[in-house]
Order: sequence, then C-alpha cells, then structure tokens
Amino acid sequence: MTLRANWNYPTAVRFGAGRVAELPDALAIAGIERPLLVTDPGITKLPMLDAVLTILKEAGKPAAVFSDVKPNPIESNVAAGVAAYKAGGHDGVVALGGGSALDAGKVVAFMTGQKRPMWDFEDIGDWWTRADPAGIAPVIAVPTTAGTGSEVGRAGVITNEKTHTKKVIFHPKMMPVVTICDPELTLGLPPFLTAGTGMDALAHCFEAYCAPGYHPMAEGIAVEGMRLVKDFLPRAVRDGSDIEARAHMMSAAAMGATAFQKGLGAIHAMSHPVGALYDTHHGMTNAVFMPYVMAFNRKAISDKMERLAAWLGLKKRNYKGVLHWVLELREEIGVPHTLEAFKVDDGRLDQIARMAVVDPTAGGNPVKLTKGGAKKIFRHALEGKV
Repeated sequence: MTLRANWNYPTAVRFGAGRVAELPDALAIAGIERPLLVTDPGITKLPMLDAVLTILKEAGKPAAVFSDVKPNPIESNVAAGVAAYKAGGHDGVVALGGGSALDAGKVVAFMTGQKRPMWDFEDIGDWWTRADPAGIAPVIAVPTTAGTGSEVGRAGVITNEKTHTKKVIFHPKMMPVVTICDPELTLGLPPFLTAGTGMDALAHCFEAYCAPGYHPMAEGIAVEGMRLVKDFLPRAVRDGSDIEARAHMMSAAAMGATAFQKGLGAIHAMSHPVGALYDTHHGMTNAVFMPYVMAFNRKAISDKMERLAAWLGLKKRNYKGVLHWVLELREEIGVPHTLEAFKVDDGRLDQIARMAVVDPTAGGNPVKLTKGGAKKIFRHALEGKV
C-alpha cells in the first residue's frame, strides 16, 4: 500500500514523503507571494530550514524567518511575530515546526489585521465573531512532528503569562489553506520527542472517542488513529529512520486533531495547568495523566473500552485491557509513570485544581471534573496510583 494521498478533510492535505517540494505551489494556491516563515529556535539549527528556504528562493518566493517562539508560546511571541510580519510587508505565513510553531504561526496570521487584544478572541461562545475576517492572513502549515495535529486545526494555544493559563484562540479562518504532511521532515526527531508527540496524538484520539455527544465521524477517525499509534509509535521511537512508522504517526496526529472537534477531557484539563506552571512538555504530560484520568472516568467509559479493545485487537476486550495496553505502551517508549519525573510536586495543588476545572477542555470529560476530582487525579499522578 502506498502512503500517498490528497485529502480535503478538514482542509487540503498533501501527504507523502518529499512533498515539501510542493510548498511553492501551495503558496500560489493561497495567494502568498511574500511569506513570513514562523518556526521555533530548534528548527533554525537544522538542515531542513535551509532546504525549505532554498525551495522558496528558487521559486521566486524568498521568505523571512521568525523564530522567537517558546515551547509553550506566549503573548509576546505573537506580538513580536505580528511586528515582524508588518515590518517585512508579508502577505501570508508558512508555519513550520511542531505544535508551538504551528500554533504561533496561525495566531500571528490571525492577529495581523485585528484591532482588538488577542485575548478577546479566546474560544468562548461566539467570541470569534469579534474578529475582522478580512484581517486574517492565509497560512500554509508544514508540521515537523507527529503529535498536536495543529496543522489541521482552526485554533492556537497561547499561554497567558499573567495568569499562567493556556488559552485557545479560535477562528474558522485560522485553518491552514493547504497542509503539507511530509514524514521525511520528522526523521530527525529524537526518541523523547517522538514518544511525547505520539502520546499527544493518542490523547487527542482517546479523549475525542470518550467525549459525550453524537459525532460518529469523529469517533471513527479517533479509533483508527489509536490503532495507528498502537502499531507504529513503538516502531518510530525504536527506529527514527522508519519512514513507514513516521508516516502513519503523522496521519494519527492529523486524525487526532480532526477528531477532537467532538471534545477533549480531563487529560488535557490537567495537563494544561501543569504545563503552564512547570513548563513541561505537553505531550509527555498528557501521557503521564492518561491512566489516572482513565481510572477517574472508568464507570462512564467501560462500554466504549470494550469496543475499542476489540478494534485494537487486545487480548482482554474490556477496560482493563485498554488500561494495561496504555501502561505497557508508556513503559515501552519511556514515558514516566508519575509527575515526579518533571519535578512537579503538590505545592500548587489547589491552583492546579482551580485551573483544571475552568479549562476549556474540561467540559468534554465523560465525568464532570470538580476541584475534588482534579485533586484526586493529580495526587494519583504524583503517587503512581492507578
């Protein structure tokens, strides 16, 4: 089976090894002549950036580079990106990198023509209607990790440093015009980041599947995304040059972000405040919280776990079978069992619980997340009690 296709759900996706060479054509479709390439400091040290810049230069569309983006992007990163965009007379953004670069690139493009503060466009109710759609610059997304799926999303997660909270900035026109998923760009990703981003993709699929509500398309995408993670994440971690495993994980990442339009849950609601307060890797933090949130939700998700276990081909086709698979997967790819590995303690327990219950992802949890429930999950994640 050839791992090459053209997709239009949710946006136009050009998938396959070597397809980053089609970036100039994607820019033409988006009407971009003077792109600002938004990435992160790590990418600037890699040969892939020079390769991408050469592709653009030879096509007559040279790009300026903006890389002042933190692993958890903050408001000042966006402001600096908008300033660079305006100073360079750019007419569109190429977002190249992992979730942080993709989120920052999309929000920079969004804010280039807005007159209101960024926080006025948080994903609350219909706040997105406050934006001037004519002031949103087009984006081409080129992911270099297989995790967040931000390349097929209509939002960006930005940390508010004043409140130490992660905020989701949303608008339908933030969806990239074209996404280029080239698994060759992920070949240099080290095992830790391969594992962390892969578990982020799993968390997206898992929580979307478990979220209440009726969305069979999202559920169908989510369960196949989890199967791809099961079959190919260990391979990608074990052998970073395994292009087949890398390709399937890139698919799983996009599938997770497509599926979670149905909802997320307490894995993310707990992970977001911990990441904002302790600056932990988002995917790895999700991975640590996953079994403890599963235990918290057990009664509400048992029936779904039976169906999922059957789809995944697990020996035990029930909740315990799925839980054991998650625990074994985490151990195999090097995910810590507790938060202690991230130097997280209970000194901010009350603050984390308060932040978790108001996180925008908390509403999708199958069991209502209360402060008491959040504290219980957090303590178990510290103690390793599943």
